[in-house]
Amino acid sequence: MTKAYDALIIGAGHNGLVCAFYLAKAGLKVRIVEARDVVGGAAVTEEFAPGFRNSVASYTVSLLQPKVIADMKLADHGYRVIERPISNFLPQEDGGYLKLGGGLERTQAEFSKFSARDAAMLPAYYDALENVAELLRDLALRVPPNVGEGLRTLFDGARQGRRFATLNLDQQRDVLDLFTKSARTMLDAWFESEAVKAAFGFDAVVGNYASPDTPGSAYVLLHHVFGEVNGKKGAWGHSVGGMGRITEIMAKVCRAMGVEISLESPVAKVLVDGGKAVGVRLVGGEEIAAARVIANVGPKLLYERMMDASDLPTGYDRRIRGFKAGSGTFRMNVALSQLPKFTCLPEPGEHHQSGIILAPTLDYMDRAFLDAKQHGWSKAPIVEMLIPSTVDDSLAPAGQHVASLFCQQFAPELPDGRDWDDEEEAAADCIIDTVEKHAPGFRASIIAQTRLSPKGLERKFGLVGGDIMHGNMSLDQLWAARPVLGNGGYRGAVKGLYICGAGTHPGGGVTGAPGHNAAQVILRDRGLFAPRWR
Repeated sequence: MTKAYDALIIGAGHNGLVCAFYLAKAGLKVRIVEARDVVGGAAVTEEFAPGFRNSVASYTVSLLQPKVIADMKLADHGYRVIERPISNFLPQEDGGYLKLGGGLERTQAEFSKFSARDAAMLPAYYDALENVAELLRDLALRVPPNVGEGLRTLFDGARQGRRFATLNLDQQRDVLDLFTKSARTMLDAWFESEAVKAAFGFDAVVGNYASPDTPGSAYVLLHHVFGEVNGKKGAWGHSVGGMGRITEIMAKVCRAMGVEISLESPVAKVLVDGGKAVGVRLVGGEEIAAARVIANVGPKLLYERMMDASDLPTGYDRRIRGFKAGSGTFRMNVALSQLPKFTCLPEPGEHHQSGIILAPTLDYMDRAFLDAKQHGWSKAPIVEMLIPSTVDDSLAPAGQHVASLFCQQFAPELPDGRDWDDEEEAAADCIIDTVEKHAPGFRASIIAQTRLSPKGLERKFGLVGGDIMHGNMSLDQLWAARPVLGNGGYRGAVKGLYICGAGTHPGGGVTGAPGHNAAQVILRDRGLFAPRWR
């Protein structure tokens, strides 16, 4: 083997970079090995046509932890986020539209077009959601109690449960609703307008291969609202330069701390000796020794493809086979000669700077999922469009634009032995047709496009099943049970192995929380006499 490191991190995605920063800050010698030729994992910006650049996979900002931003001093190195003027814009099937965001009074005025009752209910709904979101914010940077550690498990569980105990009975009922009910059941109790329910219900299917009728889908809705932008809770925004700008800055900070980052260095196997992870073997044959191995990849990729079942505890391979992954996501980027002209609102405006949601009702979302379950992909998919070039002129030539198309419901594996490589083009055409129905002329304005099916996302980014969350965000795969009960505290299945990616608490999104929390556990395990953080 080559020289040993204190810590070897598999994957230079944002969580791996965050983890490396905190470990290097504590004085550890850290190396990251990355399979691709760029840092960033799924948070990258690439030129996909001459003069057109865009975030290839992850595409918007809200969940990145303020503590991580401050500790890494990202703003000092050019990190900048432009907040959306409104959150979302939803064209309706009857030719109308709904705008969500821009302040309580503006949103109430929009809701009044559909239901005066719903407009009146909005403040109470926001309060209920915020109370539970605050609970999640409190837990995000805490290490879950690890089942099997005796009194420590009980102590950690009680300590983290105190926040829940401070909620009144009505608030505790809201927590139960959001963690266990379907998005439809939860929203039906609040609102009567189908358009209003769709505006909130869309978040329940983002990165979630499920119907809004699926029990537990209300939590996914909640997962997407506990972030903030520039101090504004629940807001979303655009990272100037695309998502890759964030990870480029993180890598720069890490290198300044002495972290070695090796690109085009895919890992073939985690090396285990005497029940302990001792390093990795790269695809090219090089072996690298390390006191601890930290995987910034999904649990299924780590345990099923980078490790031998014989190196894992008895029965662990069965547990990992049962770990659910596959978010039903199809990702496109398009270069445009002009802005889309929506039939319901054709002129340029703030709606072009928001999330444009083409999914007008919960029934539409449910049909999309059922269609995908039966046929492999929906003929009327759920599409979210963002046009970041409306606020960031570095992404496209003057007068032209780039758009992200984030699309749901596309089966991770197609039925009847079909292959995504054969169906990707047809699925992309269906997505474009869906946009065309709301914005005639959209297809003709496309100069260039890229497309990534679930298989394409796995091939390019190592996201098994195309799962942008590294695993389903269902109740059985959250908090102390993410990825497996007894390994919910960032420690892996063998000694010396850790996980710092989205397959751990608090889950998916560009948060930095798993990387931050895993570093705390690693340093705690290192012992009382470890050097103090500089």
